[in-house]
Amino acid sequence: MTTPPTTGPVADARTLGLAHYAARGVLEHVLARHGSTFQQQIVLRAALTTDAPRTADELVALVRGFLKAGTADIRATLDELLANHLLDADGAHLRPTDAGRELLATVGAETAPVSARIWGGIPAEDLAAAGRVLALVTERADAELAALTV
Repeated sequence: MTTPPTTGPVADARTLGLAHYAARGVLEHVLARHGSTFQQQIVLRAALTTDAPRTADELVALVRGFLKAGTADIRATLDELLANHLLDADGAHLRPTDAGRELLATVGAETAPVSARIWGGIPAEDLAAAGRVLALVTERADAELAALTV
């Protein structure tokens, strides 16, 4: 049995990074039009998509897991979101405000057609294979990072 020839670059850290920053660049362009940042969007989305409201500490831990950013940077982002009335404190818990929900909805609506052009036409089996590989790379990289920080 022979292996079919590849038609593009082999996935590695460089191609993963280039794809991430290309897609992130599109999102950051849209976010900038609304006076928001990538990290603010990640924190706001984390607050919005949880089953129950989270405390600041819980959001920081969650976002640290996503972005591998420092605690102080994420806390500063929480402060920005609170100051911009995109998050609101309800006792110890933080909840997205209507303005925060609207921002995410607007950004989602503006990026949807671009995302459709970026992802459109990629066969489902290729997306499934890429998803499996990326999940494994994430798992391994998280384990390596944990070992480095012990």
